[in-house]
Amino acid sequence: MRIKKETDKEYTSTQDRILYYLKTGLEKGKHYFKSKYIAKDLGLSPKEVGTNLAILAEICDELEISRWSYSNSTTWRVTPRAA
Repeated sequence: MRIKKETDKEYTSTQDRILYYLKTGLEKGKHYFKSKYIAKDLGLSPKEVGTNLAILAEICDELEISRWSYSNSTTWRVTPRAA
């Protein structure tokens, strides 16, 4: 049986997919992501993406996620968190 550490984060499969998408984008030099494009690429609804990004903004230790602007879709600013 695995003992859960306090630092272990439990993400849903959707949140894992979104995090992978964001990390891949960061590796390519992107820092701004629109919910509707994430949704299209991952086969999700923009509302589902927005809801999960808001949750991840609160609980993700690896990335700094903030709602940046809204014009035709919410834009999120994503940067690696300083260690």
